[in-house]
Amino acid sequence: MVSLNFEYLMKKIPDINYTYCEGVVKNVIGLTIEVQGITAFVGEVCNIYNISNEEIPCEVVGFREKDVILMPLGELVGISPGCRVVPTGSPLSVKCSDELFGKVLDGLGNPLNGDEITKYTAYSLNTSPPDPLKRRRIKDILPTGVRAIDGFLTCGEGQRVGIFAGSGVGKSTTLGMLARGAKADVNVIALIGERGREVRDFLEKDLGIEGMKKSIIVCATSDKAALVRLKGAFTATAIAEYFRDQGKKVILMMDSVTRFAMAQREIGLAIGEPPASKGYTPSVFAMLPKLMERSGMSDKGSITAFYTVLVDGDDFNEPIADAVRGILDGHIVLSRALAGKNHYPAIDVLNSVSRLMSEITTPEHKKAASLARDLMATYKDSEDLINIGAYVKGSSEKIDNAIKYNDSIEAFLKQDTNENTDINVSLSVLQNMFE
Repeated sequence: MVSLNFEYLMKKIPDINYTYCEGVVKNVIGLTIEVQGITAFVGEVCNIYNISNEEIPCEVVGFREKDVILMPLGELVGISPGCRVVPTGSPLSVKCSDELFGKVLDGLGNPLNGDEITKYTAYSLNTSPPDPLKRRRIKDILPTGVRAIDGFLTCGEGQRVGIFAGSGVGKSTTLGMLARGAKADVNVIALIGERGREVRDFLEKDLGIEGMKKSIIVCATSDKAALVRLKGAFTATAIAEYFRDQGKKVILMMDSVTRFAMAQREIGLAIGEPPASKGYTPSVFAMLPKLMERSGMSDKGSITAFYTVLVDGDDFNEPIADAVRGILDGHIVLSRALAGKNHYPAIDVLNSVSRLMSEITTPEHKKAASLARDLMATYKDSEDLINIGAYVKGSSEKIDNAIKYNDSIEAFLKQDTNENTDINVSLSVLQNMFE
């Protein structure tokens, strides 16, 4: 005998949509598709059936008079005027479960390695950030295993930090060190707009087998459609939110925010937005805080986020770098000059800051880090005089101390990519350096 839950069915009836509508492709201009004959909302997924009757998912991005403007989540190949368009009635979501561990996903959350996800909870790609009044304060240190960060730029659990650097200075390598060394339950790593070659390199060289065990990779390479690159960032954030809501300690790493902004610029210009700053459309600067405010502390768990920013021509004041710096809780600057001296990780401590370090560290730690910073700044100011032999020992006690401790500080800051240092050891070395 079949038993039916009539109470459950009655609750579902009001949510059922009894209407079926279908439209046709009217026009294709650049990256956008104009469709007539359907009613849809912004963010809704629609399926276009091309001349081979293959399903091409698209998303509603705007309207022009009575026509709906779509952008493809795939290729435009085979789409012609008159092709069928069927709205799905729902926005994009990602399948979240513990089966995701060790998997590499595409920008829409589909596995690229391994089997499909069977048991899952669907999480929307566009959710609101946690209520500001329900966010817990950041009080605990998050050990990263990188001495320069733990000692001078201490990160808290739930903090959002930017890693700013030009191309080829070591952003991906630094992320790999963090993924292997940071003390968290889950790593969610988003590779947005990266070169296809770099993905495999990052998985095998930077992340390694140990790093993969607790990691989930979302990958949307530079050859993918602009909308897929954009959604890749939101997919990774939604997965991080799923594990955060389970009360877990999550690290979200995104490489890079600049490519995310470029994808949104591409979309904005295609749908007719005016360029504002350096070609970036206003929607780019509206979307950055929407993305980044979703990480951080909640009333259940935490998402500690590291966002890399690719600065054009090593200009740290370009529009995206400037906007991101104002949103985040600290920034780590990677210096090309240090990289040129074979100083890795190339973290420029003097130009980097953690806004929460003073709140979460001990007085002894703050004192040692402050003294080391002072000595580094003094040495930097007098470096030319010291190198040409113009400085006479005994002229300044401060410069004498800077010369005395310079090698010790540099040895502390330099670290092999495969080296992972316990935070207690790092702090002990730093605090005992000046005794």
